[in-house]
Order: sequence, then C-alpha cells, then structure tokens
Amino acid sequence: MSASPAQPVRPDSEQPMSASPAQPVRPDSEQPMSASPDIRPLWTVRRSGTRGAATGLLLFGLALFAVPYLFQANVVQQLTTLFIFVILAVMWNALAGYGGLVSVGQQAFIGFGAYATIFLAQHGVSPYLAVVLAALASAVLAVVVAPLLLRLRGGQFAVGSWVVAETLALLVALDEDLGGGTGVSLRGLNVYAPNMRRAYTYWITLAFVLVLLGLVFFMLRHRVGAALQAIRDDEEAAASLGVRTAPLKFGLFVLAGFGCGAAGALTLANTLFIQPQSIFGIQWTAYLLFMVLVGGLGTFEGPILGAILFFLLQNQFAQQGAWYLIGLGVVAGGFALFLPRGLWSLLTDRFHLRILPFGYDLYRPAPVIKES
Repeated sequence: MSASPAQPVRPDSEQPMSASPAQPVRPDSEQPMSASPDIRPLWTVRRSGTRGAATGLLLFGLALFAVPYLFQANVVQQLTTLFIFVILAVMWNALAGYGGLVSVGQQAFIGFGAYATIFLAQHGVSPYLAVVLAALASAVLAVVVAPLLLRLRGGQFAVGSWVVAETLALLVALDEDLGGGTGVSLRGLNVYAPNMRRAYTYWITLAFVLVLLGLVFFMLRHRVGAALQAIRDDEEAAASLGVRTAPLKFGLFVLAGFGCGAAGALTLANTLFIQPQSIFGIQWTAYLLFMVLVGGLGTFEGPILGAILFFLLQNQFAQQGAWYLIGLGVVAGGFALFLPRGLWSLLTDRFHLRILPFGYDLYRPAPVIKES
C-alpha cells in the first residue's frame, strides 16, 4: 500500500501526530460520538436533607418550655422523668449503637452525678448549678477511667464498666457525710416552692435533652459519625484505613459519661432522695437495654421511641418488683434475636419514615430530553 499507517510521535517532537484522538462510541451504534457535557451519571450521591425537620423539631422543643405554665405539677414531674430516660437511651445508644462499646456499668456515672450534686450542695453551691457541675465532674471521671476501660474489648469492657460502678457504690456507702448506705436528700431545693422546684427541674432537664440530642446528631452528620460506625463494625479494619480509633472512642466515652452523669443529677433533683443501692443499681442496665433494643439500636429516633414505651410501661408495672425487671430483660432479648433493628425499623420500612436522617442517599437524575 502507498499510504503507510500513521505513526504517533513522541511528546517532545515538533511534528504533529497523524492519528486523531480516540472518540467514545455508543454501545448500540458504530458511529463515533463526540464528548458532550450533557452526559450524566446514572446515580448521584447526596447528603440526606434535614433542615426542615430539624428546624421543626427545634421549634417543638422550644415550645416544650411552656409546659409548666399549661399543666399541673404532676404532669411536669412525669415529663421530667421521661426526658431523663431519653437522655439515658440516647447516650447508651451512642456508646453501643455507634461506637460498639457495650457497657453494663453506666450506672457508675449516673450515681456519681447524683452524689457529686449532693457533695457540691453541701459545700455551698447552688443546687441547680451543682447539677451542671456534677455532669461536668462525671465527664472528668470518664476521662480518668477511660484509659483503663478502653483497653478492654467486648465482654471484658462490659465487665470492667460494671466493676467501676460497684466500686463507686461501695465507696459512697462507706462515706457517712454522703449518707452512707441509708441515703441522702438534696435539702438545698427546699428553699423553692414545690411547683417552682418542679418547673426549674423540668426546664434544666429539657435544656440537657436538647443540647445532648443536638451534639449526637451533629456528630453523626460529621465524618466522625461514619468513623465511629466503622470502628463498631470492625475496629482493626477501620484502623488500617487510617481511622484514629483511640481518640474517637475516648471522646464518645466521655460524652456518654457526661450525659449519664447529668441524668443522675437530674434524677436526684426530680426525686430529692437517693440511696447507693438504687442509684448505682444494675437495674439501670436493664432499663438502657430495653429502651435501645426495643426502639432501635444504631438509629437516632429509635431510642427516643424506646424511652417513651419504657416510660409508659414503668408507670403500669413498676410495682411488680423483680418480675418487672425479668420481663424487661425477656422482651429486650426477644427484640435482639427476632427484630434486631427495633420498632423504628418497622416504621421506616413500612412508611419510609425518616425524621432526621444523617447518612447519604442515592438519586437517579431525570433524563434530559433535547428538542430536535
């Protein structure tokens, strides 16, 4: 043949290449097509939208501050108890559902927060300021015990957290200034009229609920949330991908300690009396397991639903004593075996209900139709 095939030239040569650049070809056609900016991917990834729902829920939360002006004192006190359960459920779910740290000793921080409030009030601190400081002191306690407990894994971590709780309970029971084993009252709140005391306790509890829910939600919306879930699924694999597992687990553990300590201090402010065997009791673990497993482990809305259900059941069956706790354990175990995603999964699967999603969604863009 007289025409030789075109030969490509080196990039540093001044002669142009005779071969034209390759063009994409349609799979159903033999004709080449030119690159077009109208070609779109089949799927796109977007962060789940939450602005409208988050704003509505925030406004609803702020509206709840008006409850003491609209309802009787008994209703206010019951709602305070419900909010304390919400705090506990959300904190334990963050710890176990997102961080994989299954603790059976969070009563250590619950009891420490309550008795730290007593200690501060005995030394002249205003009772409600003592509640806030006790929550911060519980976070400090978490900082102290975290280097020891976070070295443990799985069942060892669970047992270690329980040992810490039992140790604190024994130390408190031996301290006569804190009431010993007979219990102690928060006398500093007696200066308030009963209705005003319940209102103030309700308001500070609601403030803690909003702050802690906001912290957990924004943490999950951040890349920290994805990293924590990777640690939960496989810590070694997450570390191999560059996830800083130790600082993230430490921060989550301290946050849970702060929240549970606040719940303990608020429990004292709501009931005015505590005993070591009750505030450090293992029954708190049964409560936490029930609320989170029934509501939905690893979901944001599930523990709130579980706390509401537990609150209703407690009002009906709490007088049954040990049988009540056995029933809670059986129900929680049944959900773990047969419905591990909890009741919230039934709502999301059936009604596609997602109030505050924090992940990512796949969208298929609509095809672009050109006019000929």
